[in-house]
Amino acid sequence: MNVPTLETARLILNAHTAEDVLRNFAIWSNPQVVKHISGTPSTLQQCWWRVLRYAGHWSLNNYGYWAVREKASGEYIGDVGFQDNLRAIGPVFDVYPEAGWVFDPRFHGLGYATEAMTAVLGWSESVMKSRLTACLIAPQNQASLKLSKKLGYRVIGEAPVQDVPTLILLRG
Repeated sequence: MNVPTLETARLILNAHTAEDVLRNFAIWSNPQVVKHISGTPSTLQQCWWRVLRYAGHWSLNNYGYWAVREKASGEYIGDVGFQDNLRAIGPVFDVYPEAGWVFDPRFHGLGYATEAMTAVLGWSESVMKSRLTACLIAPQNQASLKLSKKLGYRVIGEAPVQDVPTLILLRG
């Protein structure tokens, strides 16, 4: 499946390209970005694999992650979308596409995550088979919890992810 382009007032969401790897690395190697995700900055190789995984999700699942680009500058500033990581958490989570978002810290607090995810969720409601989506958020990640609530996610439980207690949220 081709990655659909989504456009908002300030953003363009489209397919990742090989040229995005260095910006992806700049984002995912930032300790502030990974603080509540894995705690470990990504290597360049891991970012290349991530971009390949993004493309693979679209190819195999007909959904995936978009590159988020600021309309005014054209700069790649983050990733939003859905994935299926085969996490084996259980039926309250595993059967739903897993939503996620990450942005370069220079663009935090501008409402871009809300804007991008609102577009992505609108797309998912009109295109995807299930209207239900899930996400995982570290309890300490107050910014993502605030965003998830704004987007309509609600906490339904907790599960260990990489041996760390993590909240399970559901929307739909």
